[in-house]
Amino acid sequence: MSSRRTFDIITPMDTAGRARRAENRKRRETRRWSEAVALSRLFAACSLLLVAGCALAAAQPGQPRPGSPLYGQRPQMGEPSAGLPAPLREVRIEQRLNEQVPLDLPFRDETGRVVKFGEFFNGKPVILALVFYKCPMLCNQVLDGLARSLKAQSFTAGREFDVVTVSFDPRETPELAREKKETYLQKYRRAGAETGWHFLTGDAASIKSLTEAVGFHYAYDPKTDQFAHASGIMVLTPQGRLSRYFYGIEYAPRDLRLGLVEAADNRIGSPVDQLLLYCYHYDPATGTYGPVVLNIIRLGGIITLFGIGALILILRRREAGRGGSVRAGGAV
Repeated sequence: MSSRRTFDIITPMDTAGRARRAENRKRRETRRWSEAVALSRLFAACSLLLVAGCALAAAQPGQPRPGSPLYGQRPQMGEPSAGLPAPLREVRIEQRLNEQVPLDLPFRDETGRVVKFGEFFNGKPVILALVFYKCPMLCNQVLDGLARSLKAQSFTAGREFDVVTVSFDPRETPELAREKKETYLQKYRRAGAETGWHFLTGDAASIKSLTEAVGFHYAYDPKTDQFAHASGIMVLTPQGRLSRYFYGIEYAPRDLRLGLVEAADNRIGSPVDQLLLYCYHYDPATGTYGPVVLNIIRLGGIITLFGIGALILILRRREAGRGGSVRAGGAV
């Protein structure tokens, strides 16, 4: 029985074809490497831009710091602010972070029912706004700013948190509180909010205990029959501890949301909120959340490494797929 041998006959055309394929393969590899380098540079550039943007945000002027006569320590004699009118010299918000507020204080809600302040702490964080309902301007601006900030969020009063508005004028009545509640429920326009936004009045003793506990200092001016006071809101934990202060009459929805997430010990919110809390930390001096550049650099580096790794994996799979296609197409 004779054996038969087969021989491959290589022609000049086959040699030229192989050379062309090798050259094309080399070009593809060079192009893929160039793409990988370009994308890695793009990832690095994006990370640097992220850090630079946060650094610029941190450098922007914030809210008045505690040295301000409205938001901090009482101005010393000899300072420019020492020339303030007498009613304003005691006006300020003094932060008392992590301190417990008294929960057994009696107040009246908008229906006239006697309630304990602690009734509004039911496992959810609480936003506290101290105003007086007949205020001609500033208190309305505080509540307007709060309503706008709440409308911009997916959280809903009565579901993820509660809002408690307390009048610090002991002469005001539940009827006034009810009118204010109706006004701001119409502005808020969120289903179920009537069970989560409360408007209270109280006697002088309860008001004094609450305002002193949260560091809210105000003064009555008999000449105008008005109260001089600072503007701001507080966020309290479900246990009634002071967690965050936000100053002014406009409250950034992002800052207020992060404050609620932190006060709730991360039991509300989304993974995006956790990521933001990694990159932004609360600054008690300004009452806002500022970027933590070191954490952002770390996050940018991790994103860059993951991006480069994913790019290498995609290119390898693409190369494997093209190699299989070439072998299948060249089989005889």
